[in-house]
Amino acid sequence: MIQWKIGDVTIKRVVEMEMPVPYHPEHAFLKEAKPEVLREMPWLFPHFVTEEGALKLSIHALVVEAPGLRLVVDTCVGNDKPRSLLGGQSLHTGFLKSLADAGCPAESVNAVICTHLHVDHVGWNTMLVDGKWVPTFGNARYLIGKQEYAHWSAEGDEEQQTILSDSIKPIFDQGLVDLVEMNHVISPEIRLTPTPGHTPGHVSVLIESRGERAMITGDMLHHPCQFGHPEWSPTFDSDPVAGAGMRRVVMETVADQPILVIGTHFAAPTGGHVRRDGAAFRFEVYS
Repeated sequence: MIQWKIGDVTIKRVVEMEMPVPYHPEHAFLKEAKPEVLREMPWLFPHFVTEEGALKLSIHALVVEAPGLRLVVDTCVGNDKPRSLLGGQSLHTGFLKSLADAGCPAESVNAVICTHLHVDHVGWNTMLVDGKWVPTFGNARYLIGKQEYAHWSAEGDEEQQTILSDSIKPIFDQGLVDLVEMNHVISPEIRLTPTPGHTPGHVSVLIESRGERAMITGDMLHHPCQFGHPEWSPTFDSDPVAGAGMRRVVMETVADQPILVIGTHFAAPTGGHVRRDGAAFRFEVYS
């Protein structure tokens, strides 16, 4: 388990699954991220790209422990939920045990934030018990963005509606949801910041304690190669142009600053600092 300390705040990475994503011209995750182009960014190796040129991605939750607060940021895919991301199969992982092994049993969590409502960020909001979807974190308040929820509630995509029905509706039914603004303050050390583009209501998480700072990206970007090319956007971004513009603005803000950037889909070591590199940026892993 990887963890970081930001003043009085501890952040722990709890992995659900890791996977290499090879480049395929017809259905590339990032169509510009060809192996030969990735080799022009040697700082991506060996942590974030395989020798064959596949992107290394991780699906993990981040447990943020601050005074009086135990927060889970993004809840992965979840068990028992067939998804197109998994080829129509469902996961059966030991994620909850991994969470407990990290010192964070589900019942001890008092807040959950979903940076957005895609399949790999809401799955463990609920779990299957006796054939019924029930909240996994029964003692927590689930913080869901007002704009994000309104957008997807009106979306006609069949799988997205399935995701809402098994991973979002049950927590509403139990009265555990707080609909929040994109700049919501969670605690004195933790607040949200708007980073739309991937989805209309997407947020990232800012942490500040005792003069130290960190950012949890969410899907503001998916892979460190986007530091080298902020203009690269996956085709499944709601607004790829807006996402690229937002990404560059954020990078200009954090570059060469003592701000730990923790990627929600970055392979280990996952955290690092953004440095200017000519007209773009590079990612230096945390040490």
